[in-house]
Amino acid sequence: MNDGIEEPKRRENFTAEELADGWVSWNLKDPSRFNAFIEPLSVRVERPTEDGRPRARVRMLPERKHSNLGDNVHGAVTLALVDIALFAASHQFGSLDAGHSVTLDLSTQFVGAGRLGEPMDAVVELVRETGRLIFLRGLVVQGEGDAHIVLSFAGTIRKASKK
Repeated sequence: MNDGIEEPKRRENFTAEELADGWVSWNLKDPSRFNAFIEPLSVRVERPTEDGRPRARVRMLPERKHSNLGDNVHGAVTLALVDIALFAASHQFGSLDAGHSVTLDLSTQFVGAGRLGEPMDAVVELVRETGRLIFLRGLVVQGEGDAHIVLSFAGTIRKASKK
């Protein structure tokens, strides 16, 4: 709930420092928020889909604190990555501006176990954008050439009201 407080601008909330190979940092400046649990995060615009729709990649580095008792990435961590990736990617696409946008729905299918100690990427593509909604889909992947699929997803963001 927003409680009527004006939402701060993105640059006031997130880092956006250029990193190597086209990556940009995507971390909250307030370490007391939930995102800090899976940070550091980075985002990179990828080549568009074959039919020209935008695509981006959001990366986290899973470690022991992200594990379940099977020594794999906990499913809740993977879900958190996807939810955050919807917004990080949408910002890269130019679909979101500052303001309070929300996830309307998120559908996921776990395909394989996330592995600790190697980058885990949410590859997000824009399906469609309307005046108020952004429809996205993608995969969470690991390994050389994204060979290990962890999860597939589809989600919808409701954009903030314009003031």
